[in-house]
Amino acid sequence: MTERRFDGRVAVITGAGRGLGREYALLLAAKGARVVVNDVGGTMAGGDTDDRPADSVVQEIRAAGGEAIANTDSVATPAGGQAIIQAAMDHYGRVDILIHNAGNVRYGSLEELSQDDFESVVDVHLMGAFHVVRPAFPIMAKAGYGRVVLTSSIGGIYGTHNVANYGVSKAGTIGLNNVIAIEGSDKGIKSNVILPGAVTRMADGLDTSQYPPMGADMVSPVVGWLAHESCSVSGELYISIAGRVARALVAETEGVYRPNWSIDEVADNIDAIRNTDNLWLLPPVPSGYMDHLEKSFQMARDGMEK
Repeated sequence: MTERRFDGRVAVITGAGRGLGREYALLLAAKGARVVVNDVGGTMAGGDTDDRPADSVVQEIRAAGGEAIANTDSVATPAGGQAIIQAAMDHYGRVDILIHNAGNVRYGSLEELSQDDFESVVDVHLMGAFHVVRPAFPIMAKAGYGRVVLTSSIGGIYGTHNVANYGVSKAGTIGLNNVIAIEGSDKGIKSNVILPGAVTRMADGLDTSQYPPMGADMVSPVVGWLAHESCSVSGELYISIAGRVARALVAETEGVYRPNWSIDEVADNIDAIRNTDNLWLLPPVPSGYMDHLEKSFQMARDGMEK
């Protein structure tokens, strides 16, 4: 079997100073990629900086014979995102791979969460994704090649307590990924989402004593494939947790057609509306949006003909 490598490729990885991002950087560098290791080096709550995490990963890569540079700009602002991508262009002249992994955590219930804590998390996770995608996408489009991996979470699909800021960010990231995949489909750009589960700093304070092995290094091969030129999918979501790799899907029930509805008729038909026997699976690429419209309109046409 031919080893999948990244020789000649340049990868920008945000939040690469620790945890998952560090494992992504080490793996891609070991496979020949030149890596921009971006990390502000702050605490999980954000708001402070430390050059050492990014520098440490760069030194580790170089000691193993790889190539890397450190960058400590913040993804939370458009200027920071531009500076991160520009660092890759200044040092290596290209951007082939973009992995947005940077994150922070600020807890609070819907009754308690402050505006500042809400915006801080959205600025890093969701806006941060856009802040680096926006300058990287035209570069990839001009080159006719790109691989984007964004980070969501099962918290963005299912939600959980005390992290509305995180849930909103991770759900929004899925929408951003869909658009990148659609707009990149004729430009050689593929974009997918990783939904990782690993014991990192984000698990501080949780009882993980009964967890199975969940090291960040167990997630990195999945991200490595999504970032590779041989990746055959785009606009998809991949879960990696405790050795389990799976695809997550957005689906619709077939639903029920009526020419008009009353509140009572919705109530009377809710079981049929919710029935999952005949699901519609409409991937964003190549035509999920239009397929949704066409199938919905066809049900209406069929219903009107009866």
